[in-house]
Parts: sequence; C-alpha cells; structure tokens
Amino acid sequence: MRPAVKGASAAAAAGIAALAAVAFLRTADDEPLAVTSPFPAVGVLMANGEHWCTASVVDSPKGNVVATAAHCVAPEGAGGEPGEVAHDGLAIGELSFAPAFSGGGSGRQPLGRWKVRSIHVDERWTKWGEDTADYAFLTVEPDKNGRSVQDVVGRDQAPAPDWASEYEREVTVVGYPDSDHNPENKPVSCSTRTGHDEDDPDMLYISCAGFWTGTSGSPWIADRGPGRAGKLIGVLSGGDTDVDSTAALFDADAKKLYERAARG
Repeated sequence: MRPAVKGASAAAAAGIAALAAVAFLRTADDEPLAVTSPFPAVGVLMANGEHWCTASVVDSPKGNVVATAAHCVAPEGAGGEPGEVAHDGLAIGELSFAPAFSGGGSGRQPLGRWKVRSIHVDERWTKWGEDTADYAFLTVEPDKNGRSVQDVVGRDQAPAPDWASEYEREVTVVGYPDSDHNPENKPVSCSTRTGHDEDDPDMLYISCAGFWTGTSGSPWIADRGPGRAGKLIGVLSGGDTDVDSTAALFDADAKKLYERAARG
C-alpha cells in the first residue's frame, strides 16, 4: 500500500507536547534574540507565504542547504513522464523557508524567511514517482547581510547528512503539523527506533503519534544529544495515519543532489 503523503497543510496534532529550550541566536538585523525552540534548524517550508511542509537546515560548507521531501517541491512523475501539479492538485508556488517558526495565527518567523533559489530532486521521483527517492535538497539565498541560513540558526545546530546509514537506528524526528489543529505552530518531536516499513521494506518506518499533514519533510536525526547536532538519515515522506510515518533512507543518489545544492 502506498502511504499517504503528509505535505500540504490540512490537519495537525492537538495536544502534542513540544520540547522547550531557549537558544540565543541572531535576527536578520544581527540583533541578539532569544528563540524558544529545541530545534532552531527545523522550520516551515512555505509556498506563497503559507505553511506547506516541514524542512530543516542540513550542514554544508556554505551553510545554504535545506532538506525536505521531494513531493513538497516537485510534482510526482509517472510512467517516465513528469507530473503537472503537487500531490494534492495544487500549484506549489514560490517557496521559502522559515526556521524556528512559531506562534498563533500567521505565526512568527524569528529567524527570518529564506528564499529558495534552486530545487534539487531525483528523476526517479519527477519521472517515476518512486517513494525511495522522495527527498529533496534546496539551495537558499543569503540574507541582506550576506549571511547563510546556517549561520543564523547556528552552525552547531544543523545535522550532517549520513549517506550510508543502517535501517535500524535511534532517531529524533521533528515536524510542524498544520495550524488547523496546531494553532500555536509548535514543532512536535519523537525519539524512537527506526525499522523497515512492512509494506515497503526499502523505506524507513517509525510509530509516533502527532505527525499529521504538514510534517512531510521532517528530518530524521540520528546520534543527536547534548552538544551534538546529529546525523540526518532521511526526511518524512508519508504514512497512513498520524502515528505511522515513513522516510526514504538517504543514499548515493541523495548525496549527488546534496552536493549539487551545496555548490549553489
């Protein structure tokens, strides 16, 4: 059974407690700012200014790379032909990224909104819709002061990519459910062990409540701990319920996309 994607916002998790921490970072004007977020590198991927998916900064030489799910940024192909619209039938629109997003209503963007310059997706997704290629790397533009998004969220906050991970791994998964049922726009998180998905053994699987629509693209971070940003092994792709979530394990093809994005 093909899992339902959890990208464009429609529902969210109510009453799911998000961890809290205070990180002293910098605003777009280079002023000190206390950001209440345990994961400042994780935020909301926006399409035309609206919550679309989840995304996260991934460690890179220039600090300009963000990871998310392929279905969040490119239509699914079929039979070797490109798709025309996103998975929910809507146009994707102009993309931007707001790390450490929070707050009621339209939300706060304490670390700014970063324009997506380029999108890097595997042809296995754009032509054939293969779930094992449902990942993407985005190059984001620097801010008006020339700083990278990784500089602003904290160089030590972005997990490094892992291209050769095993399937069974202790991970922390972080995502932003849609504000319909998550009115304060707080990230939800779960630390658990991954395994093979029963329906598709090539996909990673976790069982954690609260990962509703809007959490597609959520980072799956291994080896995270005090003083350790951890290793990014995949991003949330889909799941039949808010409890069941899947991800494509990063591989050599993902590495090529990442390297292309990092050169941007």
